Amino acid sequence: MALALKLFLFSLLLPLCYCADPIAHYCAQRFTSSQIQANINQVISDLTTKASVGGFATTSSGKENNTIYGLAQCRGDVSADDCSACLASAAKQFPVTCPKQADARLWYDYCFVRYDTDNFIGQSDTGFVTILYNVNNATDPVAFDNAVSKIMAKVNAEAVSPGSNSLGREKTKFTQYVTLYALAQCTRDLQPLQCAQCLSTTLQWFPIYCSHRQGCQVLYSSCKVRYEIYPFYFPLDGETGNPAKDYITKTLHPH
Repeated sequence: MALALKLFLFSLLLPLCYCADPIAHYCAQRFTSSQIQANINQVISDLTTKASVGGFATTSSGKENNTIYGLAQCRGDVSADDCSACLASAAKQFPVTCPKQADARLWYDYCFVRYDTDNFIGQSDTGFVTILYNVNNATDPVAFDNAVSKIMAKVNAEAVSPGSNSLGREKTKFTQYVTLYALAQCTRDLQPLQCAQCLSTTLQWFPIYCSHRQGCQVLYSSCKVRYEIYPFYFPLDGETGNPAKDYITKTLHPH
């Protein structure tokens, strides 16, 4: 109750952001232990506080088999206020989306938060993936896919470069009237090689789900990539789109 009240009061002080509902989630490992629940509560509280400051945090709580490990990261381009609001939304959402689950992950547009009984910190995780793709096709699909390949190569390279904070952003003119925007990001606990490998793995889904699509994003627990024909990252240079209206979501558990 104390944690729930703390998070509620904290959320009242935060600005509104587009983070009320997660765009993807994963829940596993049902438990009944009150100690595990207490450790989860502590991890969520720590992550909400610490990641609000620098946009990234890892933590743990408990001993031996009851230990819970956690990670939170905001998208590297969002403001501190939007980051804090997104983390607060995730903290409130976990008991609703993943009740009594010791392995839980929530993806939002602005942030990603997870906790687990296994120590996943510093390990690349590509065992679960969610893909969101636009239902509309590009008018010149072959040329468009070539442009997507080029810009994704740029943002992926930028995300693993020194000083990038594991974030890559690029935009390029596709036609006189269409600009292509792209973003790539890894969780900041990964080494550059791990980040590069994770981002490379996202591209395997492009021929299957993203070909010709006006927008697409691939979400792993350790990295994500996205492109659109409207500005979606900050600083914005025009009107944003509405992904929820025009997108189909696929959730896969590849082995």
